[in-house]
Amino acid sequence: MTPPILVSACLVGLCSRYDGESRTNPACLHALTGRLWVPLCPEQLGGLPTPRPAADICGGDGDDVFVGAAHVITKKGVDVTASFVRGARQCEQVAQMLDIRQAFLKARSPSCAVTGVVGVTAALLRRRGLALVEF
Repeated sequence: MTPPILVSACLVGLCSRYDGESRTNPACLHALTGRLWVPLCPEQLGGLPTPRPAADICGGDGDDVFVGAAHVITKKGVDVTASFVRGARQCEQVAQMLDIRQAFLKARSPSCAVTGVVGVTAALLRRRGLALVEF
């Protein structure tokens, strides 16, 4: 059996974004057709509420967060780094338990971005060898 794909929950229509909305992505849904997939929101898994203040990585990218060189800060100035790291580790744990090897992640997200400023979860999953696709 083919391992499932981890997918950012907001891409498949779940209202998990910081603003309480979803960002359903038709191309992502099409790529998932006929496949087994697991929707997750790292920020929710990290204990953050929905909706929640928008946040950005300051001082680097997701890799820098894991070495303490960067932090995730909300638009209101609150440091939510620990929640982002906790959520990334929860996603990693699910991926390990289910032998997941690929993730479809949300672009321009402080958790999930694969290009530009790489998100916290994307950085950890990439380090663990998952193939990452950004939508």
